Amino acid sequence: MSTELGIVLGLLSAAIVMFAVNKPRMDAVALIMLTLLPFTGVVSMSEALAGFSDSNIVLIAALFVLGDGLVRTGVAQALGDWLLARAGESNTLLLMLLMVVVAGLGATMSSTAVTAIFVPVGLRIAQNTGVAPSKLMMPISSAALISGMMTLIATAPNLVVNSELVRHGFDGFNFFSFTPFGAVVLVLGVVYMLIAQRWLPAGEQGGAAASGKPTLSDWIREYGLSAREHRLRVLADSSLVGHTVAEARMRDTSGASLIGIERHGRLIEPHANTELHDGDVLFVDLYAEDPDVDALRRQFSLEPLPLTGAYFSDYQQQIGMAEVVVPASSNLIGKSLVESDFRHRYRLTVIGLRRGTTAITRSIENEPLVAGDTLLVTGPWDAVRGLQVDRRHLVVFNLPAEMDEVLPVPGKAAVAVGCLLLVVGLMVSGLIPNVQAALLGCLLMGALGCINLNTAYKAIDWKTIVLIVGMLPFSIALDRTGGVDLAANGLMDLIGEAGIYVVLATLFALTAILGMFISNTATAVLMAPVAITLAGDLDASPYPFAMIVALAASAAFMTPVSSPVNTLVVGPGNYRFFDFVKVGVPFTLIVLVASVLLVPLLLPLAPPLP
Repeated sequence: MSTELGIVLGLLSAAIVMFAVNKPRMDAVALIMLTLLPFTGVVSMSEALAGFSDSNIVLIAALFVLGDGLVRTGVAQALGDWLLARAGESNTLLLMLLMVVVAGLGATMSSTAVTAIFVPVGLRIAQNTGVAPSKLMMPISSAALISGMMTLIATAPNLVVNSELVRHGFDGFNFFSFTPFGAVVLVLGVVYMLIAQRWLPAGEQGGAAASGKPTLSDWIREYGLSAREHRLRVLADSSLVGHTVAEARMRDTSGASLIGIERHGRLIEPHANTELHDGDVLFVDLYAEDPDVDALRRQFSLEPLPLTGAYFSDYQQQIGMAEVVVPASSNLIGKSLVESDFRHRYRLTVIGLRRGTTAITRSIENEPLVAGDTLLVTGPWDAVRGLQVDRRHLVVFNLPAEMDEVLPVPGKAAVAVGCLLLVVGLMVSGLIPNVQAALLGCLLMGALGCINLNTAYKAIDWKTIVLIVGMLPFSIALDRTGGVDLAANGLMDLIGEAGIYVVLATLFALTAILGMFISNTATAVLMAPVAITLAGDLDASPYPFAMIVALAASAAFMTPVSSPVNTLVVGPGNYRFFDFVKVGVPFTLIVLVASVLLVPLLLPLAPPLP
């Protein structure tokens, strides 16, 4: 062993130890290695930094942006709702559907990006069902890793292995070469996770209770809002037609507060000068000591319409709520809501007042406010957020859990899905490089308003990017110092006579073990040349050996640093390092056995003809 190889192996060992103890954090370790490797003289600084221009790295970053576009436009939210609707009350069916959908989508895009998409989906499902997020996050990451075994472009290790085959003068894999293996592993993964769920930490239950935030339902109950909400259509002979909201004076004459106006299927904010039209649908809060909705209908010639959610909660993407407190410094003290012109000043309507612990049930428009009063307000979400700017006169006391689910870009879900389908179609067709297809999709999403530059930069998980880039120079260093040949020759001496199944199992095990501590992309970078060299030494086809490395690299289930996919779910699932070891090691052994049995059956062992 040369001195240079010893130094490189020493640095690699140090990185593995730091990864295992998680000190410093993983991306910092990668930066340390990227900085130190050029000092060995084996790689230059330019070569160490070359990963930042690697097409696979750019592809992963672009797919993060595409995933964020799906989240911002509501596609991820719709997927979560669809899964809940299909699964009903069955957690077993929910888990099965979740893993199949994740693996299916991940078959045509980065598994890391798929995980980035489905983490908020899983958290939404946890919130709606009360299931602990820890019970869903690891199945999501496992399914995303399995998706890497589905197609050529599903994950970076597949592309790395394919590039290594081409570099050695062989034809690469085709798009669906991985699919038979991935389909079998997915079935095994679903069955295994149904059993292994019980080994995952219970953690906190999902939902608003876990986050400590109240929900809209909580406030509807606490303030007695139920039965006060009414949805009324303006008829052609209504006295409201042609008049503005201010001219209608609905609150003065009937005690009715106008919350919103639905016009041509779109909810608009009512302003004093908003003119009312025939067919407008009014969202009205009838807050009075003796509310009489029939009298209101007769007075203004309004037609009642059904509501499907308590107090307009089925319109929570447009209409928000908040609890605010009147501080001692407020200029609202001593004034009523009418006198302070609260609606015009804040673009919000007060629908509840609590003094101390008691909610006031009488009409509150003319109630003088006192310091410490808690007001429940409703209106557009941007107006709710605007309350956080001025803290002298109103202090935000509580924001609802539903605020986290408000879509930044509603109404663009179909556009986002169209962009994604275009990207997938271009990738499958091979008309342009994968990274170019992904960048084109990002530009289209930006041009069509699904994302913007600020959100695009924020969407990229730079810690993951730096982690992968920082480990890539090790493959160059090990190749130049003879580490690859040394490993291949060592394996040949150790197991060369033991039979093809033992050789494949050993390659899988070594790749998976190395992947316990470094990124699966870096693992593929290190092991692919070893596997192809070993195939040449055995006078065998390189394809089974390359495939076993690709499958093992995707089988990165055993530690949170094995793959960016695992790293993404550590926080949301509140996992520890050994949670992954406990669940991931047995499943990796199952995948090892399945892969070693399937690969020689489906890929030729004989060397390709010259």
